Amino acid sequence: MKSWMDDVKFDAKGLIPAVVEDAKTHQVLMMAWMNRQALMKTLKTKKTHFYSRSRRRMWLKGESSGHIQKVKRIALDCDGDVLLVSVSQTGGACHTGYRSCFFRTLKSGKWLVRGKRIFDPDAVYGRLLRRIRSSQ
Repeated sequence: MKSWMDDVKFDAKGLIPAVVEDAKTHQVLMMAWMNRQALMKTLKTKKTHFYSRSRRRMWLKGESSGHIQKVKRIALDCDGDVLLVSVSQTGGACHTGYRSCFFRTLKSGKWLVRGKRIFDPDAVYGRLLRRIRSSQ
């Protein structure tokens, strides 16, 4: 018997991109990767879980910041290789302090910031963020 999971096409590394949008405004908040375990945990808890390729582990969105995402619905694209996760976002989705990770737009060959920071990332993440920045 075919399962709904059979329609989800994970890549060779067992991952699928998950685009996260605000359930009310449809603003794209972020994109992250899910593996099978993260998808199942997201469905079970109704909070987004992702797989970090750099840290090689699953993580709960908001585990450090408290800026969680409550899942309202999950959609699968026509090819079965991208998820669209509609959420109710607490605080900002972006670790740099913006509501959305897509706060810059290209105009006349320059990236323009089109949003305002809604939280201070240093106050929220402290040493964790400084460590991430220094490793990039």
